[in-house]
Amino acid sequence: MSIAKQLYQLQEIDLALEANNQAQTRVSAQLGESQIVLKARTKLSDELKRLEELNRQQKSTDWEIDDLTTKVKTIEKKLYEGKIFNSKELSNLQQEAEDIKKRRFQFEDKALELMEQVELTHKNITGAGAELAKLEAQWQTQQKQLSTELERLKTKHTELESKRQQLIELIDSGAITTYQELKKKRGLAVAKVELGTCQGCRIALPNSDLQQAKGGGLVRCSSCGRIIFLA
Repeated sequence: MSIAKQLYQLQEIDLALEANNQAQTRVSAQLGESQIVLKARTKLSDELKRLEELNRQQKSTDWEIDDLTTKVKTIEKKLYEGKIFNSKELSNLQQEAEDIKKRRFQFEDKALELMEQVELTHKNITGAGAELAKLEAQWQTQQKQLSTELERLKTKHTELESKRQQLIELIDSGAITTYQELKKKRGLAVAKVELGTCQGCRIALPNSDLQQAKGGGLVRCSSCGRIIFLA
């Protein structure tokens, strides 16, 4: 096997390792908490807090209604007992009773409004809970798939590193140094030759370079400086 072919194979492994590292980074970034799930949890939590506040307001309103009802009954009892003969006092009690009833009506209206809000909030909680359950199930499935994929990538990475090390042991150290320098400078150190053209720079190669490369020598493109490889 020519040195150029060995270096080309080394380059293929290095490219596969780079792609593997990028894939691991991408998969790792997707592992962990999901912003969509967190948002759904927050929505459900907000609805539950709203229901708690509405229940508190309902209790307070009910207490107000009960208190006002008791006051009205107390006043009406005084009116119906027939023990008050002063017309002004009777008029004041009647007016007080009417005022209290008006306040009670206001609280009763508020109570009806709160009941509607509670009913709507219960529906919102049911919907938000169902949506959260669906999103969490999807997220858990995705996390399992991502974890499996990450383990596969790690195993593949280990295999590639092993192949790379085995190949490096077969290649001349000087050629490895040249390869590393070109890789750092050009990105790709080895360029395939197709139809007499360097695929690194797309420029036709002299026949002398092609003949030398066919002979198994380590030849570099006179235009881009990459090592040329005839498949």
